[in-house]
Amino acid sequence: MFVSRSSIIQTINHFAKNEKPFLFAIDFDCRNGFVLTPDEAARQGVCFKIGDQRNYPKRTGKRPTTFTFSPVDLKTYEQAFDKIQHHLKTGNTYLLNLTFQTPLQTNLSLEELFYAGQAPFKLYVPGKFVVFSPEPFVSIRDGMITSCPMKGTISADVPDAEKRLLGDDKEFFEHNTIVDLIRNDLSMVSTGVKVARFRYIDRINTNRGDLLQMSSEITGELPVGYRNRLGDILFTLLPAGSVTGAPKEKTVQIIRETENYNRSFYTGIFGYFDGKTLESAVSIRFIEEMPDGLVFKSGGGITALSDMQSEYDEMLKKIYVPVV
Repeated sequence: MFVSRSSIIQTINHFAKNEKPFLFAIDFDCRNGFVLTPDEAARQGVCFKIGDQRNYPKRTGKRPTTFTFSPVDLKTYEQAFDKIQHHLKTGNTYLLNLTFQTPLQTNLSLEELFYAGQAPFKLYVPGKFVVFSPEPFVSIRDGMITSCPMKGTISADVPDAEKRLLGDDKEFFEHNTIVDLIRNDLSMVSTGVKVARFRYIDRINTNRGDLLQMSSEITGELPVGYRNRLGDILFTLLPAGSVTGAPKEKTVQIIRETENYNRSFYTGIFGYFDGKTLESAVSIRFIEEMPDGLVFKSGGGITALSDMQSEYDEMLKKIYVPVV
């Protein structure tokens, strides 16, 4: 099922050129992933919901859910945070997405979690992981490529939450940085790149209360014949800027030196091509099955303006299943 980078690129190019539908996923390191036809996905029990496309029947009825977790302690988080601040102060990076994995205890299986959760983008790989992503990566329709990076989170219960999020200096810098990075990324594969919408707010319902998250929309025009190179285009844009930082290459290096675990498919991407259009998402809100049990992987963007306690709290707020 899982194949190398070169095989993924070759298969995506072939399928897209021939207008053949496929599901795909690529890991954070851009070394591993899969490309499956709808029939192959069904045979292997891989379930997905990506935009209007889904390959599983809706289930009715809900069972009571228990959901507890054991996050990394504040001291351990602070040590990693301080390392990032050192790199920020020396100019090696000016935004870095720091993440951790958190042991999770629940009475539901990965499959049950998949059916229970609600999200615009969902993926379930049996025995491996489940994703409930609110964040698009890129969509491609009629020669236009669109990306909607999501940066900036606040609890909807906070008084004047939207006003506070939009007025926060740290969030403003972080969001602007990612918008600029994604605009540059899209310029590598398309022309006429522009910010179509800047800093709009989405509301996300979760089992631990609602969140407000800030996004922007960036668009560009792909060259004629882009489907013949669709796999190459996707890998040119990877890894996703919103879950790495800027400048991307150096920041990814610092991430690998600082985080003490393998992100694997967390913060990679997944998507579906229906023969004409492509929709994809960033693999966040991610639960993985490990030998010792389930883990939830989460994090957030760190800048020189970041407050350590606030960033730690944001990482914990993102540990949820979108069950309401």
